[in-house]
Amino acid sequence: MNGSILQKTAADCAEELPGARLEHPFGPDWEVYKVRGKVFMLMTEVPGRPVVILKADPGEALALREHNSHITPGYHMNKKHWITLEGGDGVDETLVEEVVTDSYLLVVSHLSKAEQPVDPHTYGGGIRAAR
Repeated sequence: MNGSILQKTAADCAEELPGARLEHPFGPDWEVYKVRGKVFMLMTEVPGRPVVILKADPGEALALREHNSHITPGYHMNKKHWITLEGGDGVDETLVEEVVTDSYLLVVSHLSKAEQPVDPHTYGGGIRAAR
């Protein structure tokens, strides 16, 4: 998957998540997706390479980085809690949708119950719901 398709896939996924909003607080070169005011995804270009920056559980982030050379520590973010995803071999639509949804659910799980647009433990039947 190339970088522009990566960003389109990530944006399409994010836009379908309940309560997600796109903002541009850092200018036109940064697309920032938030849920209830909390960031769960950023998109920009790192010298010529489109990237998607996502929140991740530290253990999952480490495993993702170990198993895919196109996943690195978060660009301009806390390296333990954020990952950067760029296009390349092994990066497909399923992986992108999973990491975007996981980032969203991780942020939602830290909101108060009243603020949560979905139950982060059951939404979508994804990785978190299986735990």
